[in-house]
Amino acid sequence: MALHFQSLAELEVLCTHLYIGTDLTQRIEAEKALLELIDSPECLSKCQLLLEQGTTSYAQLLAATCLSKLVSRVSPLPVEQRVDIRNYILNYVASQPKLVPFVIQALIQVIAKITKLGWFEVQKDQFVFREIIADVKKFLQGTVEHCIIGVIILSELTQEMNLVDYSRPSAKHRKIATSFRDTSLKDILVLACSLLKEVLAKPLNLQDQGQQNLVMQVLKLVLNCLNFDFIGSSADESADDLCTVQIPTTWRTIFLEPETLDLFFNLYHSLPPLLSQLGLSDPGNYHEFCRFLARLKTNYQLGELVMVKEYPEVIRLIANFTITSLQHWEFAPNSVHYLLTLWQRMVASVPFVKSTEPHLLDTYAPEITKAFITSRLESVAIVVRDHLDDPLDDTATVFQQLEQLCTVSRCEYEKTCTLLVQLFDQNAQNYQKLLHSASVITVDMAIQEGRLAWLVYLVGTVVGGRLTYTSTDEHDAMDGELSCRVFQLISLMDTGLPQCSNEKIELAILWFLDQFRKTYVGDQLQRTSKVYARMSEVLGITDDNHVLETFMTKIVTNLKYWGRCEPVISRTLQFLNDLSVGYILLKKLVKIDAVKFMLKNHTSEHFPFLGISDSYSLSDFRCRTTFYTALTRLLMVDLGEDEDEFENFMLPLTVSFETVLQIFNNNFKQGDVKRMLIGLARDLRGIAFALNTKTSYTMLFDWMYPTYLPILQRTVERWYGEPACTTPILKLMAELMQNRSQRLNFDVSSPNGILLFREASKMICTYGNQILSLGSLSKDQIYPMKLKGISICYSALKSALCGNYVSFGVFKLYGDNHFDNVLQAFVKMLLSVSHSDLLQYRKLSQSYYPLLECLTQDHMSFITNLEPPVLLYVLTSISEGLTTLDTVVSSSCCTSLDYIVTYLFKHIAKEGKKPLRCREATQAGQRLLHFMQQNPDVLQQMMSVLMNTIVFEDCRNQWSVSRPLLGLILLNEKYFSELRASLINSQPPPKQEVLAQCFRNLMEGVEQNLSTKNRDRFTQNLSVFRRDVAEALRTDGSTELCSLDMMS
Repeated sequence: MALHFQSLAELEVLCTHLYIGTDLTQRIEAEKALLELIDSPECLSKCQLLLEQGTTSYAQLLAATCLSKLVSRVSPLPVEQRVDIRNYILNYVASQPKLVPFVIQALIQVIAKITKLGWFEVQKDQFVFREIIADVKKFLQGTVEHCIIGVIILSELTQEMNLVDYSRPSAKHRKIATSFRDTSLKDILVLACSLLKEVLAKPLNLQDQGQQNLVMQVLKLVLNCLNFDFIGSSADESADDLCTVQIPTTWRTIFLEPETLDLFFNLYHSLPPLLSQLGLSDPGNYHEFCRFLARLKTNYQLGELVMVKEYPEVIRLIANFTITSLQHWEFAPNSVHYLLTLWQRMVASVPFVKSTEPHLLDTYAPEITKAFITSRLESVAIVVRDHLDDPLDDTATVFQQLEQLCTVSRCEYEKTCTLLVQLFDQNAQNYQKLLHSASVITVDMAIQEGRLAWLVYLVGTVVGGRLTYTSTDEHDAMDGELSCRVFQLISLMDTGLPQCSNEKIELAILWFLDQFRKTYVGDQLQRTSKVYARMSEVLGITDDNHVLETFMTKIVTNLKYWGRCEPVISRTLQFLNDLSVGYILLKKLVKIDAVKFMLKNHTSEHFPFLGISDSYSLSDFRCRTTFYTALTRLLMVDLGEDEDEFENFMLPLTVSFETVLQIFNNNFKQGDVKRMLIGLARDLRGIAFALNTKTSYTMLFDWMYPTYLPILQRTVERWYGEPACTTPILKLMAELMQNRSQRLNFDVSSPNGILLFREASKMICTYGNQILSLGSLSKDQIYPMKLKGISICYSALKSALCGNYVSFGVFKLYGDNHFDNVLQAFVKMLLSVSHSDLLQYRKLSQSYYPLLECLTQDHMSFITNLEPPVLLYVLTSISEGLTTLDTVVSSSCCTSLDYIVTYLFKHIAKEGKKPLRCREATQAGQRLLHFMQQNPDVLQQMMSVLMNTIVFEDCRNQWSVSRPLLGLILLNEKYFSELRASLINSQPPPKQEVLAQCFRNLMEGVEQNLSTKNRDRFTQNLSVFRRDVAEALRTDGSTELCSLDMMS
């Protein structure tokens, strides 16, 4: 492509537009020109011109960017050219050490990329790109600026070696990274430490910016060395269990030398505050220090820690540090998590300590708990008065911290309990005074309510701690003391509704009730628990039946009065849902009056959140599903076969549907109808989810069919472009299709299974045809408007195909086209989705691939009848799914491929002996065979992908991969031989014979058939093959793995 700019001046204008221009059009033009420049044959000469004669730093940055893109190409430049570029840049930065930092950084990144990608390249029997450390040592002998550049080169190289480029095979990256680790990384670390020792040895002038910069860069280099992914696990930084650095054994001596650790402590003391970043007042340092403390307990047992001589002093200092941190609640709240983790793990270990040395936790744990409690209560006034963000609004963090505190709080529980009782009584009295006073200042009320909310959360927390810590009867009695007070607060709040309502206190009460439920209500608890001693005196609550009554009354009250408050409603319903799981509890619950009331009166009149007024957003309707699931579980306890009882229960829904039927024919109040239908779909999904027996499910089906299902059909047809409307209806259909607990295995005389499938088929076809009329959608619209609906349709269809309640052969026999139609709709919807979207959206891929598995298992005649472009699309989607990290998807792909390959293999085996009676099946097989002969690369590509996975990747589902691989090998023996030869020849001569033997062992005893016995033999061989090949390739061979060849 001819460049439309030649001169230096034009290139410099381009740089200005690209890096500092504000005009978007000019910047887009400049980006196009940059791509053009990289593709042009003059690219290198232009880069040289910019570096040598450019008048601005941006000209040099452009040159570095172009070079970086050039050397990172999949088809690399010749070795000589890359060596020249590297040497040119090294000389360039050596001759101009005072370049702007971002230019130096960009140029050094080019060197790092060249070095990494050419790590195994040999010229004249030498690894040409591994001399980098020798080159850097020349820099270290120069001025401070040269020294800094040398250190940055090593730092960038270490980082680049550790960086996984997902566009290249991960096995190749691991081989380079492992070789770099074994040959160079230790030397780099030793070099960095020796530079730091030099810094300490001579009095450096750290007021000098250059000297300061050098120390910073050397520290960064050491950090990059220690952050290296030594074992290829790329541990998730956020997971605190994987927090040991897996250093190689050859490094042991460095770390065991006392001076290594001393070096860093001495540096910390002698460097000025600017470099050590103001100690722990810097949030970054403070955070890392908290993580460091948490790791004490991860890496050592409490029994080991108490034996250390300095333990009493250290634990005292950590306790003081924790208390100070908790008191400064507004500073780095995320770091407190690590301190609480340490104390939680220490306290949890107390029962297992055999040592006689004192652990002192009984002294410090109550102080930590006290600091948490008092600091949180004191924070309320500041938050309210200064209008700060309330920590209580971040429920995820609050819950996490409370769950850690619950263990700590049970250590020396008497102290904590006394403190909480005292604080609760004092705050409850103040609250009551404010309620009864004539003139209430809103700020005071808000502060009092905030403090009460925290106290209720804390009581719930310490009660929940009973499950995590050894408990005594005295402790249970204390729990009773505390719980009493919350139950009294509940009745105080509820008698004052709706005037004295506070959302934060309500949410705290629900947390307390849930903790109390987990601890004291249920099957595992002895009835005589001391917790009820105090509660029976004060409240008349003598056992868990009484508590359940209190729970249910509270739930009904919340659902009545908090209809407008989504957080309270959804948390209340979640609590109801948790109560309704478990048969023993259900038997107790149905005897309670509040439950009987709910079962008879679930209408918007009693429970406003079931209403459809415009004041509710459509997403608030979601909680209705939870409500009806719990309610239906309660109904099922005594339902049996009582159809009248079921009809009565469904009455409010019947009334709604009849109303919709009337309105549907007149076109008024469309909005109301829509909201009504969304509510109904969510209600019915909740009901269907809870009906797990054939009898009860049949009652629901008879209620819905044939009267009400067509209404849902018309809704999808009318509002297909509004996901708020279609998604609940499609999800309801998907739920109805689920044959959970064999509930859909209707009686022999019943056609219900087929009738249900026909309804589902109509709905999927309607939705599929309508949704395609929307045309192309923008990136942010495509999932909510189209792909989400498609994924629900696919999961509904999958449930029907593998639910085993429809005999699909019947449709063709009787000329019924519902089955064919739904399969055509599946194809149409599929072709409107790109392959990248199929894999990018997890819910879509997790519904499409299992559906494909069902189709290839039972409906191969449909697959073979697909048009060649469609079949190619399906096979390509399998091929791309094989390499995905999601094991659900990759295993489904392997199974689908196995069914296809087995079908093809059987057809070829039968070809010699063609009986006339199965001509149709023969024609189907012939079509598939013809297609594969036209597109031989499809199966070959998949074979190389699977072989690549087995040999080079971290294969998590080896069994699944082995099943289709045997069929592929038997169908493509010639291509398999080529693959084998290319892998063997890519290795150095000593390894070639070892690999050849591995391949011989792989096929040993494997016959030319796909019987189960033969497959199992191959799977066993493959397991051994994978281990042997990994062993053979592990030693540091000098030539590059041919993972690229296998994929090409």
